Amino acid sequence: MNVASVMAEILLGLGSNIDREHHLRAGIQALGERFGALQLSPVFESASVGFNGSPFFNLVVCLTTTLGVGELQRVLREVEYAQGRHPEQRKFSPRTLDIDILTYDDRVGIFDGVHLPRAEILENAYVLWPLACLVPNHLHPLAQRSYADLWSHYTGAQKIQRVDVPLFPAPN
Repeated sequence: MNVASVMAEILLGLGSNIDREHHLRAGIQALGERFGALQLSPVFESASVGFNGSPFFNLVVCLTTTLGVGELQRVLREVEYAQGRHPEQRKFSPRTLDIDILTYDDRVGIFDGVHLPRAEILENAYVLWPLACLVPNHLHPLAQRSYADLWSHYTGAQKIQRVDVPLFPAPN
């Protein structure tokens, strides 16, 4: 088992564009059962990226764990598969549930096949805006700028809006 020696703070990106509320709610519940207390960003609705599809609901989740990157990735895939995601699913396609490791503490590099921090943080509003809401003062491990600062200077054209989805527990 790939176990870290100390508790690590993890930021995850969650998204769904198939039965969005149901699958995100189930994913959050599964993460809470596995990792305990979660901190949640607000929920955002954004257009699909890389393919023509229904809009996504996205949010960022913060949790802590002693699992190493590879073991955490395995657990997250199990949560996705439990919500009907298929292992062979194309990258740019509709999703019941998509969970990405955005950051693992301040690690930079490739760990157990996972690129950290995830490049999408700096590229996509559906990742950066929720991060700026949840952990505005945290520094991006490579850019060494706060997520609030990065968001205030974001120039992308992706259509995104904050939505009130009462099915999620209130952020801690």
